[in-house]
Amino acid sequence: MSKWEQFKEQIVNSPVWQSMFRHGYDDTPRNRVLMVSGNVWLHLHPSKVRRHGVRLKFTWCMGGITFLMFLITIVTGVYLMFYYRPVAEYAYADMKYLEFDMPFGMVMRNMHRWAAHAMVIAVWLHMFRVFMTGSYKPPREFNWVVGVILLVLTLLLSFTGYLLPWDQLSIWAVTVGSNMARATPLLGHEGPFREFVGVNDVYDARALLFGGGEIGPHTLLRFYILHCVFIPLVTTVFLIVHFWRIRRDGLSGPPL
Repeated sequence: MSKWEQFKEQIVNSPVWQSMFRHGYDDTPRNRVLMVSGNVWLHLHPSKVRRHGVRLKFTWCMGGITFLMFLITIVTGVYLMFYYRPVAEYAYADMKYLEFDMPFGMVMRNMHRWAAHAMVIAVWLHMFRVFMTGSYKPPREFNWVVGVILLVLTLLLSFTGYLLPWDQLSIWAVTVGSNMARATPLLGHEGPFREFVGVNDVYDARALLFGGGEIGPHTLLRFYILHCVFIPLVTTVFLIVHFWRIRRDGLSGPPL
């Protein structure tokens, strides 16, 4: 036995390796199931997959591409957070400093921006493909609802991140977009059934987003927390549920 084989055997037999890969590699139906169900790196996929369910012309790979774009935005977003201060006096200057003076700053910001755009497009195409192939029908109707929630969270991530450059374009875009919250049923002071809740122009859904009656420094901090902490955490929880249901219900395909 060569030194490389001995070294490989020591790694495979080590407690660390066996804690992650708990079963051997014998090619038997039972062992393949145990490999998938007992391996933290493989538990996202069902033990058995129909042949047509993994074809590119059927899946379009939009679900995986959406998750990849989410990971890219997380990695690049963490880098951007090191050099950005969510304060009205410094936010715009920090963006310019990051873009033109920091090493790889422009690359990281553009990767973050275009990955966010690609994530929005990919999640729409993913939902469209799931709908057209009937993959939302039983037993996957619960996972379809989770997917719709993830779609809304993706749009909220894009919307809250739009304000962070703190330039005229972002401020007025968020102002116009947030004005729609005034017409929210029950929660908007211009929406239907507002009298049942008693909301007004100071206390309604728009004021909740702005942190007050008008957009200002408090709005920037609120959107920063929503974009960088709250919505990503909620999205991660729903992604875990989404992947778990894929594991339980099988890969997307026609109803069983």
